[in-house]
This record gives sequence, C-alpha cells and structure tokens, in this order.
Amino acid sequence: MDKRTEIFEKMPVWKAVLSLAIPSILSMLVTMIYSLADTFYIGQTGDPNQVAAVTISFAGFMALNAFGNLFGIGGGSLISRLLGEKKAEEAKKVSVFSALGVILTTLIYMIVLFIFMGPIITVLGGSPATSGYAEDYLFWTVVVGGIPTALSIVIGHLLRSEGAAKSSSAGIIIGGLINLILDPIFIFTLKMDVAGAAIATMLSNVGVLLFYGVVLYRMRKRTVLSFNPKDLKITKKITVQVFSVGLPAAAATVLAIVANASLFNLFADYGEIPVAAMGIVKKIDSIPFNIAMGLAQGILPLVAYNYAAKNYDRMKAISSFSRIVAAIFAVFSIVIFELFPGELVRFFIPDDETVRLGAQFLRIACLGMPSMVLFFLMNTTFQAMGKGVQSLALVFCRQLFFNLPILFLLNAVIGMDGLTWTQPVADTLAFIVAFIMFEFTVKQLKSEQVNQNLIKESI
Repeated sequence: MDKRTEIFEKMPVWKAVLSLAIPSILSMLVTMIYSLADTFYIGQTGDPNQVAAVTISFAGFMALNAFGNLFGIGGGSLISRLLGEKKAEEAKKVSVFSALGVILTTLIYMIVLFIFMGPIITVLGGSPATSGYAEDYLFWTVVVGGIPTALSIVIGHLLRSEGAAKSSSAGIIIGGLINLILDPIFIFTLKMDVAGAAIATMLSNVGVLLFYGVVLYRMRKRTVLSFNPKDLKITKKITVQVFSVGLPAAAATVLAIVANASLFNLFADYGEIPVAAMGIVKKIDSIPFNIAMGLAQGILPLVAYNYAAKNYDRMKAISSFSRIVAAIFAVFSIVIFELFPGELVRFFIPDDETVRLGAQFLRIACLGMPSMVLFFLMNTTFQAMGKGVQSLALVFCRQLFFNLPILFLLNAVIGMDGLTWTQPVADTLAFIVAFIMFEFTVKQLKSEQVNQNLIKESI
C-alpha cells in the first residue's frame, strides 16, 4: 500500500487529519507571519500613512489569491475525488488545466491593474496621503510578481490534493523565511519603505515557485501532477467541475476584498489613524483565521477522496474532528486577545493613539472567531464534495446578504464602533445558515448510505 492510500483510507482519523493539516497550518502561519512582517517593519517607521497604505493595497494583492483558489481549490478538490475513483490519468489533465488557467487569468489582471492603478487604489480606500505608497506596493507585488505568486498558490493546493502536504508547506515556509530576511534589508538598509516591503514579498514568491519546480522534478515518477502543455486536454467535464468548486473559493476572496475595501473606505471618514488601527487588528485577527484555513486545506483532500470513494463514515469523522479542534483554538484566541489587546497592537506600531484604538477594535472583532472558523470548515467540506452550489450560496450569504448590509447599517446607527461589530455579527448569522445546510446534507448522505447497504444485502 502506498503512502497516499494509507493516509486517505487506513490511517486513524485524528492522525490522518493531523498529518495533512499540521503542514498546511504551518504554511498558513508562515504566510501570515510574512504578511505581518510587512506591517511590523513598516510600523517601526512610526508612520501611520505607510501602515494604512499597506492595509489598503493588500486587498489588490489578495486578488491573486482569488485566482489561485479558483484553479487551486477547484483543481485540487477534483484531483482528490478522481484519485478516490482511481482515475489518475484524468487527474493529470486537471493539473495542467489548473496551472495554465491561473497563468492566463493572472496575466490579464496584471495588465488591467497596471493601466488603471490610480482609480483602483482610490476604490480600495486610498487617499492623497497613502496612494503613492499603495502604488509602490501593488506594482512590485502584482504587476511584477503576479504570476509567480498565483502559480505557486495553485501548485501548493495541487500538491496537497495528492497528499504531499509537507512539500507544499515547505515551499511556503521557505518563501516566508526569504521575506523575513529581505524585509529589513530593503525597508531600512536600502531605505525603500513600502516599495522595499513589496520587493521582498515579490522575491519570496519567486523563491517558492522555484522550490516547487525542484520538488515536482524530483517527484516526476510518482506524482499524478503534470504541468506539461502536451498533457492538456480541455473538456467540458474538467472545466465545469473545476469551476463549480473553484468559483465559490474565488468568490469568497473577491467578496472579502470588496468587504475590506468598503470597511476601510468607511473607516477613512474617521481619519488615517483608525484605518491604521483596524489594519493592525485585521492582521492580528488573521491568526485564528489562518489556522482554520490551514486546517480546512488539510482536510479538503481527505474529505474529497473519501466522499468519492463513498466512505461517508470516515468523511464525517474527519469533518467532525476538525470542527472540534478549530472551535477550541478559537475560544483560546478570544481569551488571549481580550487579555492583551494593547500589547498585541503595540507590537506593530508605537503610536499611542493607534494602540488605544486598535485595542478597542480587537476586543470586539475577536468575538466572532468561533463562528468564523466553523463556517469556513463547513464550507470547505462542501467544496471537497464538489457541491459548488451550496458553497457559493454560503459565500454570497456571508458577504452580500449579511456582511455588507450590516456594515453600512451599523456605521449609520453606531458610527466607528459599529464598523468593528460588523464581522462578529455577520459571521454568527452565516454560521447558523451553514450549520443548517450542513446538517441537511449529512441527512442526505445517511439516506444514501442506507440505500447502498440495502442494495448490498439484496445481492
């Protein structure tokens, strides 16, 4: 029995989840750390305008994640399901489709952003004090480094889809270390400020892609993944199945960008310091979020494989164990953030007013963590099962039906504090909807399993 089959089919649930989730969580934490590093190092300049600029421009950079998730999560989920059905050759075609698809879409985005940089930054919440810095950040991270960034995201997802979570995570960790080393050199030694942080990020993503190239070359005789254009075969089945799961994942990123842009546009009415304070809070708040996302990425291939193999009991056990772990960590995070909010914010910037507001915002924002992490795990389970309609419905429900309307409503009624309360309220409502949909799906699987058992008994 090969290692992939052992993890997906035979290994105890807790061990299988941890074997794939821990490397994914570590990679997400490293990604978060080198994202925090930009804010940390720029914050040491003591200039809230530069911190606010990175916060604003990060939304444009995150669009690359949308493209990466479109083809990475969509392709990865399909590859895991095909492996569960023992269709390795089909999986190879999916990997080529995913890689070439993300290159093409990212190239188009790079060109559009380069042409319309100014208006896009204004929409994201830029002001005369921050726009110049934001343009520097987006030019280097997206216009120059867009393709290596998006392609490395896709390859990371595809490696996880066949159980190579350690290789996937190793690349991200290496990229994070490169960024942590280069940030202070470019920002302080070379005195390049925000542009220096952006160049460091771009070079780190190039490093990740080069590492993945080496990994894939060494795995070439035992992997189902292929990035040779000769293996490309665009079929309706591949396109539909990749996009049915990938589009909800991409939509989640795009709508999160829209929500963040709306949030910081509204915060901008209260001044640059509140924008900087909330930007730091978002970075701190990303810790449990990234752990939940790492856990979700780890279980996605396990759920997808066992769903396709019709091993529903194992699939449900994997999902349940993951939710328990995520909920415990979310509650632990709330305790830490409520006890030490000022100290956490001051770590990023020494400005007293920014620290005061940031601590106030963090105490409120962290209350939605349990709902948020459980929502994402349930939505990932739908993606793994190939249930794109349910996943897309949850994405729209969370952002369009709850987050954005509540954002504008609470701002009008309460003001600046209302903006901070938006996410906890919206995530709680979204979790309730996700739980109802998830329980309904579980009942359907139970019914299907009963019918399968009856058929087996009658044969």
